[in-house]
Amino acid sequence: TGSWSCPLLWLCGFSCCSGAVGETKNVVQKDAEFDVTYNDTVTSENQTIYAFNHTVSRNKTEGVRVSVDVLSQGFESPILFVIRQKQAVLSFQVPLILRGLYQRKYPYKHVGRTLCQPPTRAASESQYFFVDVSTLSNQGTNYQLRVSRVESFTLQTDTKFSFTASPSQPQYFKYVFPDGIDTVIVKVNSEMNFPCSVMSIQDIQCPVYDLDNNVAFIGMYQTMTKKGAITVQRKDFPSNSFYVVIVVKTEDEACGGPLRFYPLRPDELIDAGNRSKVLDVMVSPAINSDIYVIGMLFCLGIFLSFYLLTLLVACLENKSGVLVCCIKTLMKLTVLLCILSTGKIPASPYEYGSFGEFWTALFFCPSCPLSIDRSLDSVGRSRQESLSSVEEDDYDTLDDINSDKNIVRTKKFLCVSDLARKDKRILKWSNSSQMSHFSRNIATIAVFYALPVVQLVITYQTVVNVTGNQDICYYNFLCAHPLGALSAFNNILSNLGYVMLGLLFLLIVLKRDIVHNRALVRNNLNALECGIPKHFGLFYAMGTALMMEGLLSACYHVCPNYTNFQFDTSFMYMIAGLCMLKLYQKRHPDINASAYTAYACLAVVIFFSVLGVVFGKGNTVFWIVFSVIHILATLLLSTQLYYMGRWRLDSGILRRMVYVIYTDCIRQCSGPMYIDRMVLIVMGNIVNWCLAAYGLIERPNDFASYLLAIAICNLLLYFAFYIIMKLRSGERIQCLALVCILFTAVVWGFALYFFFQGLSTWQKTPAESREHNRDCILLSFFDDHDIWHFLSSIAMFGSFLVLLTMDDDLDTVQRDKIYVF
Repeated sequence: TGSWSCPLLWLCGFSCCSGAVGETKNVVQKDAEFDVTYNDTVTSENQTIYAFNHTVSRNKTEGVRVSVDVLSQGFESPILFVIRQKQAVLSFQVPLILRGLYQRKYPYKHVGRTLCQPPTRAASESQYFFVDVSTLSNQGTNYQLRVSRVESFTLQTDTKFSFTASPSQPQYFKYVFPDGIDTVIVKVNSEMNFPCSVMSIQDIQCPVYDLDNNVAFIGMYQTMTKKGAITVQRKDFPSNSFYVVIVVKTEDEACGGPLRFYPLRPDELIDAGNRSKVLDVMVSPAINSDIYVIGMLFCLGIFLSFYLLTLLVACLENKSGVLVCCIKTLMKLTVLLCILSTGKIPASPYEYGSFGEFWTALFFCPSCPLSIDRSLDSVGRSRQESLSSVEEDDYDTLDDINSDKNIVRTKKFLCVSDLARKDKRILKWSNSSQMSHFSRNIATIAVFYALPVVQLVITYQTVVNVTGNQDICYYNFLCAHPLGALSAFNNILSNLGYVMLGLLFLLIVLKRDIVHNRALVRNNLNALECGIPKHFGLFYAMGTALMMEGLLSACYHVCPNYTNFQFDTSFMYMIAGLCMLKLYQKRHPDINASAYTAYACLAVVIFFSVLGVVFGKGNTVFWIVFSVIHILATLLLSTQLYYMGRWRLDSGILRRMVYVIYTDCIRQCSGPMYIDRMVLIVMGNIVNWCLAAYGLIERPNDFASYLLAIAICNLLLYFAFYIIMKLRSGERIQCLALVCILFTAVVWGFALYFFFQGLSTWQKTPAESREHNRDCILLSFFDDHDIWHFLSSIAMFGSFLVLLTMDDDLDTVQRDKIYVF
């Protein structure tokens, strides 16, 4: 026996002969049996080989486990155990030294390893494997050896199996795909948070990487505390089977546990204590392709129903009724075919600039006449004759406009006519100019913002697929359905609502835009002199922002994590800012911020969002600076709102502030001139100061959500103020707008409920995040966060409709009778 065992030991770093005295090592081979404990002693002068006979069956897999205990106290000369199998060799030393963070060493005297099972072609085959025991210690070292068969080594579908693991006693089990099942979910659970552990999915091969220092070498793996889940597809494993490997880590830092002390000496060994963990594993079938189809059809059906509902409402608005409306729509489709063949387009008494506008008018203006009196050339000439070279910033055409602004804006009670003093020629075309600036600028921003985002998340997904590291992305692993290269297709699909409803809102705005332009062409008195001035540019920008929110949210959910969360929130800031700007523009059309100023301010907000994500976590200096800037910005905006833009930020502002305080508060104690504006400003400052104090005291880790909360609170405050002042001014809310308000409020309530379920959180470690994972709750395909996507997209769409229809009751009211607030 010594002739063939010495070369193997030499390869493993051991000498066949005693280097000190030159004596030949005494090699003893013993026939051993399963489930028998062998107590023995090993020295540098002897080597023991245990021979085991094992029957391997092609149709049945049995696990074999080797357990070793070293009874001596010293760590200077460990015992080497070499297990020689057919097609595999496994070696380990006892005490087993495992390294943790900062190369800290943890010795383990009790080691248990499961042997991999090489495949066999025969129906039944008898195989030998040998356990070689040797050491370089001159003193005898006592040990115990036991080899046993593993019960339930092959996992059964939907059957839970419990076991115990530790850093030196990892466990792994085999699973074979049954016929008809192509995808399964491997779930591992434990009642214990710690010790931290790792679950891994590996192909059937030898060796099996089942130690803390090599478990991440191949396959898919993730850290876990109480929960772990990995979706496995048959196509990734040619043998139609795989190993489920469970390894307990030597330290808990990877799972958010306490950091152990740093050793005083580099070679110091640290007592690891008892790190055994009881776990259970269960493999369940995943959803089949039918569920994917049902989920996609359900998602499309929900949002297509809003298109049908919009068409129905448009038909109901006509006095002729739904049937007549549908007949007219069909007639117009026939007219469209004639137009495409004859090259003529209906223009009298209305104008269309392109076939695209006419196509939209066919579906969104069923009451339009069907005449085709003028050719395309005449339409083009009429539009060219009416165009002017007026730019968006050419607001004022009077020579004394500067003094006029000062006089008008200091009136105690302002009307919309006081702040809509553009020339009628400018009013006619300012809408087109604003659409150009706001919508085209946001489209440019979206392109340059989205392209790097798409590239980055594709890279993230590729890294996850190549490395198998499931800790990179924070999915809800219990409800993450893969499709192709995407790990969580359902989270991406549920963002479709933002895109579809954003497009629908753009079509609705376009319909109103066309109708309003026709009224201007006819010189309709109501369109020129009544109602809130129609500026659709911000509405177009809002619809585009909603579509981009869907795209970027989908990109974020390709691989949600700490570094790309701002992708999901950037256009939320844009939407909140544009909604506030639109509310302000309704009653202050001439003094509203330009597109460039608005987008520059939003860029600053996104810049602070990035800084907060990078530097905000636990950084006191950052929070102090941000809180100061937040309060100063609130004061500057308050001044802008109160004085309607008629103030200057220069070196004399402090002197003027002192003078105002002295004259209005000390000398005569007069109340504020603009009570309503003052109430809004005081409430806004209270809310923002409280938010700033909360951020400075609590310093939340999720800075992006904190910043979004500031934007949403201010938007809700301004919106509530607008509604209250509208009712206080004697105006009314029409039925359609009231239905939108109530519907949107209810949907927002349900949406926020599902949002705060918190199925994952990148503020914690990946293992801690998985503790919040839950199963799908809708169609076995969508989870709580997907429902949040559905409801929030509907709620945002409803909010936009509220802004669009809220002042429809004023369309026949003269502007000098509509109050500004």
